[in-house]
Amino acid sequence: MGQARSVADSAISKASWRIIPLLGLGYLCSYLDRLNVSFAATQMNVDLGFSATVYGLGGGFFFLTYALLEIPSGMVMPRYGARRWIVRIMISWGLISAAMMFVRTPMQFYVMRLLLGAAEAGFWPTCIYYLSSWYPAAHRGRAVSRFYCFYGVTGIVGGTLSAWLLGMDGIAGLRGWQWVFLLEGLPTVLLGIAMFWLLPDGPETARWLTDDERDWIVTELAAENARLSAGKRPHVLHALKDPRVLQLAAIACLTIGGSMGFALIAPQVLMTGTGWDIQHVGYLISCGGLMTVIGMLASGWHSDRLGSRFGHLFIGMLLVAACYAVMGHADSPAMLIAGYLAMTLLWPAVTLCTNLVTTEVVPCRMVAVAVATTNTLAQLGAFVVPVLWGINKDSTGSYHFGLTLIPLLFIASAGIALHLRQQIRRRELATAPAIAVA
Repeated sequence: MGQARSVADSAISKASWRIIPLLGLGYLCSYLDRLNVSFAATQMNVDLGFSATVYGLGGGFFFLTYALLEIPSGMVMPRYGARRWIVRIMISWGLISAAMMFVRTPMQFYVMRLLLGAAEAGFWPTCIYYLSSWYPAAHRGRAVSRFYCFYGVTGIVGGTLSAWLLGMDGIAGLRGWQWVFLLEGLPTVLLGIAMFWLLPDGPETARWLTDDERDWIVTELAAENARLSAGKRPHVLHALKDPRVLQLAAIACLTIGGSMGFALIAPQVLMTGTGWDIQHVGYLISCGGLMTVIGMLASGWHSDRLGSRFGHLFIGMLLVAACYAVMGHADSPAMLIAGYLAMTLLWPAVTLCTNLVTTEVVPCRMVAVAVATTNTLAQLGAFVVPVLWGINKDSTGSYHFGLTLIPLLFIASAGIALHLRQQIRRRELATAPAIAVA
């Protein structure tokens, strides 16, 4: 027993040190390259004469093509392998992100955001699939949370870096917003090339694992998939009509739609509410990123320790809704800042546990399509909310409508989560033992 645990700990430790930092850096780049437009907009919208509606449409268009191509990407990926697919995605989106510096008209802005979304589609589900092919369920929460915490690192790095790059305004004849796109896009290309050589295809080809460590990972995952499949071998597309996956997709649509809608205009909302300049707001967003890292690691560790995903998911939704309500009705900069920082700390429990539940209700071979399904509806939500927010901003001159709407989205998600938990419990009682998702 002691030797088996030692082998397991060694295998998980090696995988964590060799895989998660690389994937995490890729995830950092993905969020940096999709949300740097929120900082660039503080200059770009003025330079190019973009209204809030134009910016809202462009910001949302990324999520439209991302959503439309997410499931096809998840279906094509197994043909080429997760490693090659991640490399292809990163190189293409890095080049397009850097080329955003050449945008001059609303139509060019729309087209480039559509292309960026198309290029990045499939990255997140491919990474989750890749991690699921390395980590058994008992270790997956901590693994995914460590990968996911790079989202928070994006806030730490992106807030300060983007504000600093905006300060390069005029160097080499380029505006600050052009430097933001160029110097945050090209490193993605270089990282994608490096991943081709540094990431193994799977445990079977990892030279840094011993035979015992490799056998332990393969055996654990095989047993887990056998339990989930219940003697059957369903086609991966069955995930598209699994009611549990569809309910998780609805949760993702509402919560991601709200959070991404806010993220795209966060610098502008915080500048207006605090009266600070972009540099100081950048520092605040960096602090929010640090809070997200703390919240992500704590959620992954605690949900693994308790074997509970739904408790974190449900309570997290209600608390995040309360934070957005505080921000929407803040009558002082201190109240706005407190609501923002609390939201960044609590949000990880929602998004992490949504994805963890998805990986634990279907066999491993269906994970990529299941996660792509939830992510597709999530990105459709992220398309709709910024568009509505931009139109309302031009009509009313305020972002108050959006901050009032978001709490309602999270409360509705909490109701869906309760129904889903009851459904899964009934299924567990009616069938043979499966992996617990409680």
